Amino acid sequence: MHIPSSDTALLDLVRFDAALEEALAPSPDYDATKWLYVPNRYGEYRYILGTRGDRPLICIGVNPSTAAPGELDPTLRSVERVAHHNGYDSFIMFNVYAQRATRPEDMERGCNAALHAENMRAFDYALSLGKGGAPAVWAAWGAVIEKRDYLPRCVRDMIAVGETRGAQWFSAGKRTKAGHPHHPLYLRKDSALEPFDVAAYLDSLR
Repeated sequence: MHIPSSDTALLDLVRFDAALEEALAPSPDYDATKWLYVPNRYGEYRYILGTRGDRPLICIGVNPSTAAPGELDPTLRSVERVAHHNGYDSFIMFNVYAQRATRPEDMERGCNAALHAENMRAFDYALSLGKGGAPAVWAAWGAVIEKRDYLPRCVRDMIAVGETRGAQWFSAGKRTKAGHPHHPLYLRKDSALEPFDVAAYLDSLR
């Protein structure tokens, strides 16, 4: 369980580029040749957690919880299974908003623009990791996106970043009545990815 200690605006924010440089160096806590963990230590926010490979599936949740390299929670284990079933050799867990909070109700009420900007730099980096073909982005935030009104705006910024990289968006499983993409937690491991028109989805939320 992670409960935020304060609003992220009160933190000494580590910029993504600096955090990435540290994460690419050897770590005594995990195998940095297998894992990508940015920042590379547990804290109040997380940009990226995933495994290394040539063809990653980028899964988008709402916000991080407590998972870390070698300590995947049930959601991350499901993400890894679905990624492998669909032919990807690795996965990247990314989030619409980078603040850690096990319960979405504990997320800060307003968007920290500085944290969001660094998260978008992290997203652009994640999109660059594949070594062939368009980046694959799996929308998997479920109805949790309704918890804060700034979250859909964050997704719209992600769409813009994705367009510069030719990203292809997918969902898996049955969508909610409101059209939200299914959360990974209760998906079958053989769930297939299907094309997802994320821009039309966001327009439907207005």
